[in-house]
Amino acid sequence: MLIENSDVNFDASDGVKMVAYLSKPKEASKRSAIIVVHEAYGLNGQIKGVARRYADEGFVALAPNLYTRNSDVMNEKNIEMAMKPLWSIPPEKRSDPQAIQNLMSSMPETERKVMSIFFLGREKMENEMAQELLSWVDYVKSLDSVKPESLGITGFCLGGGLTYKLSTMYPFAASVPFYGQSPPSEQVPKISGPVLAFYAGEDERINQGVPALVEAMIKNKKSFQMKIYKGANHAFFNETRPVYDKAAAEDSWKSAIEFFRKYLGA
Repeated sequence: MLIENSDVNFDASDGVKMVAYLSKPKEASKRSAIIVVHEAYGLNGQIKGVARRYADEGFVALAPNLYTRNSDVMNEKNIEMAMKPLWSIPPEKRSDPQAIQNLMSSMPETERKVMSIFFLGREKMENEMAQELLSWVDYVKSLDSVKPESLGITGFCLGGGLTYKLSTMYPFAASVPFYGQSPPSEQVPKISGPVLAFYAGEDERINQGVPALVEAMIKNKKSFQMKIYKGANHAFFNETRPVYDKAAAEDSWKSAIEFFRKYLGA
């Protein structure tokens, strides 16, 4: 299928020019749309590639850059440099504010800023990102090439958690989070559309929230499916990372496409 790709933007209420990557089939007919939410490393080539793959399957795909407001600090290179020391401390300490503060004390200024935004200011950051994603929902619905009633959302890592969060804020026709932080159980009743979630078997930090999520989904009679890939690690879908798991990535992609076709059409 012939597709076209472009960088798109709109002016936010505070004057910031928000940026996203749009990929869509060249054919003029209206299509279902999928918002692709990037992982912690931001809107990079890998995420743009995911958007193009969805366009190849007949969807309009939009991948917003949720670091637009902090683009001078929050870019892939800086985030990678800041994350490296994080892996030197035990997993259970990686969400401990005091442990993060101790780690930051020995970091260069730019990396300290990354850690401060991403960890110490995590809740504030995610709330701001969620509001930006709602603005991008409005943008996508305004496109001539999109069926406004047929929207889906997917995301990875940080974006997986935001996919859950957005599914409690907007009635998406389908949501597909990859290894995302579970929403609080009290938020689950707000999910209106079907959810297909993917998890890595070796992802202890993320997986510890799964039992409560499953219980809340059942209790609230939500349409929820999930797959856990034994032996796979967090970020298994990202072919640019050492943890890439080809079998898990290919199976989850096939399942995601089938799920979106079932609930969105094309």
